[in-house]
Amino acid sequence: MKNDTQSSITKSTSPLRQRMIEDMTMRQLMPKTQAGYIRSVKQFAQYFGRSPHCATAEDLRRYQLHLTENGTSSISINAAITALRFFFQVTMGRAEITASLTNVSTPRKLPRVLSVEEVEQLLQATSHAKYKAALSVAYGAGLRASEVLNLKVSDIDSKRMILHVEQGKGRKDRNAMLSPALLSVLRDWWRIAQAQHLMLDGGWLFPGQNPVNPLTARQLNRACHAASEIAGFNKPVSMHTLRHYAE
Repeated sequence: MKNDTQSSITKSTSPLRQRMIEDMTMRQLMPKTQAGYIRSVKQFAQYFGRSPHCATAEDLRRYQLHLTENGTSSISINAAITALRFFFQVTMGRAEITASLTNVSTPRKLPRVLSVEEVEQLLQATSHAKYKAALSVAYGAGLRASEVLNLKVSDIDSKRMILHVEQGKGRKDRNAMLSPALLSVLRDWWRIAQAQHLMLDGGWLFPGQNPVNPLTARQLNRACHAASEIAGFNKPVSMHTLRHYAE
């Protein structure tokens, strides 16, 4: 996947862009991050009308003003600033001209949450034991969707009552608490999966249609949205919602 992303970035690559890609690769930036940085620098170059390496501090200041006056969200402005700082500070070695770039404060919104009763309704409305178990992990252990999908059977430590999460956010390993109730749900799913020979190949706790691969984020999100509709919720519910439950 990484090679595919990089190959799409490097089509018709100029020497300057290639150097930036190499700088990002050396720092092991994720393919999605690399693509976002390249896109932001390209957008600045289109506004600037010349190669970005010719830009001055005043050009960067005017570009941020341009983004603000055109109603660009604070999140998008900050993403552009991060990319431009990388380009000028790392690839160009011109850190001094980025001093005029200023991060924009982003209003923090309280996450939408479900009550305990609503979570129970959602889980009861889930159509398949595999999806019920996966949603239960997101809710009960506070895991992100990607962390849920990457779990393997061997990550369940019933003696210490923890879940091993490998390469979570920030590529860091961590442990999550495993409650008795969640362990019971996972054991129910394990018995069903064993009876149906679903955990034979990759060792994934939540295997996909081909057990060699894990369940996909798209499949899990679909299951979550379907359960929300069956439960009759009139508010959006997602995997992220489950991580911010009301106790």
